[in-house]
Amino acid sequence: MSRLFMFEKPLGMRDTLPELYEAKDRVRSAIEKEMKQWGFRFIETPALEYYETVGSASAILDQQLFKLLDQQGHTLVLRPDMTAPIARLAASKLFKDEVPLRLAYSANVYRAQQREGGRPAEFEQIGVECIGDDSVSADGEMIALAISALKKAGLQQFQLSVGHVGFVKELFVQILGTEDRARELTKFLYEKNYVGYREHVKSLPLSSIDSQRLLAFLELRGGPEVIGKASELVENGKGKDALDELKQLWDVIDDFGESGKIKFDLTIVSHMSYYTGILFEVYAGMVGFPIGNGGRYDQLLEKFGKSTGATGFAIRIDRLLESLSSLGQPAPVTCILFSTERRKEAFQLAAERREDGEQVVLQDISAVRNLDACSNAYSDVVFLVGKEGAR
Repeated sequence: MSRLFMFEKPLGMRDTLPELYEAKDRVRSAIEKEMKQWGFRFIETPALEYYETVGSASAILDQQLFKLLDQQGHTLVLRPDMTAPIARLAASKLFKDEVPLRLAYSANVYRAQQREGGRPAEFEQIGVECIGDDSVSADGEMIALAISALKKAGLQQFQLSVGHVGFVKELFVQILGTEDRARELTKFLYEKNYVGYREHVKSLPLSSIDSQRLLAFLELRGGPEVIGKASELVENGKGKDALDELKQLWDVIDDFGESGKIKFDLTIVSHMSYYTGILFEVYAGMVGFPIGNGGRYDQLLEKFGKSTGATGFAIRIDRLLESLSSLGQPAPVTCILFSTERRKEAFQLAAERREDGEQVVLQDISAVRNLDACSNAYSDVVFLVGKEGAR
């Protein structure tokens, strides 16, 4: 083994030490419980998928896919997201058109990173997918569940930004004339490069009115009053329909009692090209990236032979932990130090305490080199040594 790589990990991969693992487990368990209480059932999909199906449907850039060949020469990928694998599973085995599917997952996904990026190439997502429901109520339920799950995980200070892919696309095409030109302008929104956006708009051969419409678009952030402002920028058609959906969505979220947690931001777009309608991002203090995101993807299942509406969201566990003010306290652990004479007694005592829900470590005292270090490592230490009793 080369000494150069003896202690190194592949680019973007990380070890998870006990304290962080326990914090992740607590957060994950709280969110899983909430998702189950909302009627979502957990599933698993394989880490490896075919490139030609899930890989191409995932909407992750090709250079970010981890690829390998199987023994038959087929190109495989480590799953870069969970929505595409679940769409494959739903279309092939689960969706029967009668009742919407409510599926949940907690899994690692893999995206190759550039050396200078400093971002993880493997990270855990926990999320849900509602497949077979094309109503705005379903979109609202996704947002309400995301809010509720984050609260259960211990996060209190956060905000959801809500937009609509259809509105952005329709407005840009109406003004710019072609989808290619619309995509070129949309790239600035992906990058949140608003200075570049403004400079690009100024360079376009547009009338002053159309240029002003595109510049005013950047100001469409706020509460329900944003719908009225947006309506003044877009002509009749799909753009108006998208705004009607956002108005309905606000009413749904308000009925859930969570309108205080959302703001409209109609400049939101996603690098995930399968989104077709309402979408949202979750932001919390101290984290420069969204800790979660979701939206409607009504055309993704068509790639797997089904045509139906779908919506969902995912939360990044690592970013959620960053946004929490504390990782919480680890559960107390008791150490029972025993000598050979009292080994059986120690084993019995440990079994009794574990039955009561305690975490108990057994340690032969002959293997302990430093009693003070041992005492400091555990919440409590019980000595069962010698023949005269505990001390």
